Amino acid sequence: MIIFEQVIAERLNLGLVQVKNTLELINEGATVPFISRYRKERTGSMDEVQVAGVRDAYEELKELGKRQEYVLKTIDEQGQLTDELKKKIEETLDMKTLEDIYLPYKPKRKTRATVARDKGLEPLAKLIMQQQELLLEKRAEAFITDEVPSVQEALQGARDIIAEWISENLRARNIVRHHFSRSAVIYSKVVKGKEEEGEKFRDYFDFYEPLKKCPSHRILAMRRGEKEGFLRISIEPEAPRVLEDLEKLFVKGSYDVSQQVEVAVHDAYKRLLAPSIENEFKAESKERADQEAIRVFAENLRQLLLASPLGEKRVLALDPGYRTGCKLVCLDAQGNLLHNATIYPHPPQSDRSGATRKISALVQQYKIEAIAIGNGTASRETERFIKLVRLPEDVSVFVVNEAGASIYSASKVARDEFPDYDVTVRGSVSIGRRLMDPLAELVKIEPKSIGVGQYQHDVDQGSLKKSLDDVVESCVNMVGVDVNTASQHLLTYVSGLGPALAKNIIDTRAEKGAFKSRASLKTVPRMGDKAFEQCAGFLRISNAKNPLDNSAVHPESYHVVQQMAKDLGRDLKEVVADESLVSSIDINKYVTDKVGIPTLKDIVEELKKPGRDPREGIEVFEFSKEVMSVSDLKPGMELPGIVTNITNFGAFVDVGVKQDGLVHISHLADRFVKDPNDVVKLNQKVKVRVLEVDERRSRISLSMKGIK
Repeated sequence: MIIFEQVIAERLNLGLVQVKNTLELINEGATVPFISRYRKERTGSMDEVQVAGVRDAYEELKELGKRQEYVLKTIDEQGQLTDELKKKIEETLDMKTLEDIYLPYKPKRKTRATVARDKGLEPLAKLIMQQQELLLEKRAEAFITDEVPSVQEALQGARDIIAEWISENLRARNIVRHHFSRSAVIYSKVVKGKEEEGEKFRDYFDFYEPLKKCPSHRILAMRRGEKEGFLRISIEPEAPRVLEDLEKLFVKGSYDVSQQVEVAVHDAYKRLLAPSIENEFKAESKERADQEAIRVFAENLRQLLLASPLGEKRVLALDPGYRTGCKLVCLDAQGNLLHNATIYPHPPQSDRSGATRKISALVQQYKIEAIAIGNGTASRETERFIKLVRLPEDVSVFVVNEAGASIYSASKVARDEFPDYDVTVRGSVSIGRRLMDPLAELVKIEPKSIGVGQYQHDVDQGSLKKSLDDVVESCVNMVGVDVNTASQHLLTYVSGLGPALAKNIIDTRAEKGAFKSRASLKTVPRMGDKAFEQCAGFLRISNAKNPLDNSAVHPESYHVVQQMAKDLGRDLKEVVADESLVSSIDINKYVTDKVGIPTLKDIVEELKKPGRDPREGIEVFEFSKEVMSVSDLKPGMELPGIVTNITNFGAFVDVGVKQDGLVHISHLADRFVKDPNDVVKLNQKVKVRVLEVDERRSRISLSMKGIK
């Protein structure tokens, strides 16, 4: 059967020992973040991507192994499992090949071939396939019965059997696959009578492109059009060439009997092989498009989650609006709700003086340090109004992307947190907290609802969830979590915890007060040794007696740091955060059979800046005062903007007019750009030039070429 370590090592170009040790850790219950951060000696310093790759390859091979067992059992029950066939199945490392091998033995529903077999025509089919019979019609007369009243019907039945043999032939299937792979074209046609209703898919009403050149976003767009009933999609290679190669394989002469085989070849291709392989390539192209879309989404999500945090500051947050007013909340430095109200500075009420007094009073009363304004309806007008209010000089104003805030405000998480407040208050709280710590707030929202993806609702939802959960887990553990302030939802993503333990931590915190040390986490119900091992290094205890409890140094390595401090003749607290002192440590002195150079290097780097947030600091950004709406935009204008979404075909930029503009990949730089991520990042501040504005279709075309 499959030797997992060997296969994975070859596929991923990794060392056999690396893979073996990684699989052992995974099977022991270790998480990807824990393995990549704290078990570098065992994995050869593999990063998260490599560890996750091993895990995923392992899961795929386990599924293949299960399928092999089923196939072997099924064929054996039929009495057709030979030693040679068994060996062939067990040595197969590809699901597609395995299914091809299984195809002739797969229990079938009623087909034209099974009907012909039931009529006793299989011997005739075998005779024809030998292509040596010169008097075929004469031989076929022997098969005439009440069910087969003529020679022609006998020959037809025999051809049906031959066609099925051809369609199940491994070489034939690979020939067809080869042509699909080389020359297949994807065609998209509008469904007759759906032209007007399916207007948004007009680009694909009569579209074709070589499949191997068709990018993921186009495949997903066409698939969506097909799913909604507006388009018909087909994938076809050059049929004459396929038939030519199939004929070379099966047709062995020019006699009448060989012509029967030729007819069967054409029938097999048109009726069985082409549809089967087309479905295969439709599925494969969709899977590739899904993988690419998921990759884009995952990269965007990572950048969004790791966006610059304001930190623990007292914030006044506003969810702007016209008729219903601007909902505002005041939050303390930990994000707790202190006050909520509504102001009406915009039409129809236009109570600017009352709104001004309210803002001034709240800023003073709650010692507000920053103001967060959602970027939805009335955002620019609210920003302009706030900047006219006489605020203390040290109060900064930020416009916050509120995508997904409405999803959170109506969620169970929000209802549980704020059962006595309506969705508008919850939404404003989310905007404020998103400024303070984007990661801590965004993990409460289902990732695909955040709005930074590309056809995220069209891709395989299981694969999407797995990938995005990996990203969230990676980001949460990379930044680290303060166990005494974190929400239950945030704690859920910490390595080794999950929903049950996260809740137990919150309950213990509520009952006994703040945790004083990492060791005290062991008092949490169901916090066993394994769970503690997995989570401890990623949880922070600020103001702990042991400064290492607020660092990424794992408790299992505390004794190493204590020995370092002892050798330096200093107290542990003196060593931590003293870069010059830490730099003088010779890590080679502390190498043991369990602690190697990779871990010691990580420890030293962490000691220099313990608990440092890896995210960049936040900067105040201002849109152009010249533009407030799409109608203010004119071609040639150069404007500041913020990158809000990145796709394979370009980047979307918010220039402050409620409608993001597109910088096509060809306009991202004064050079060829293969991947937009090579040029821009999410939330990056950029300068763009307006190329074209289509108000009717709400489309804004922008460029970054030639701008310094």
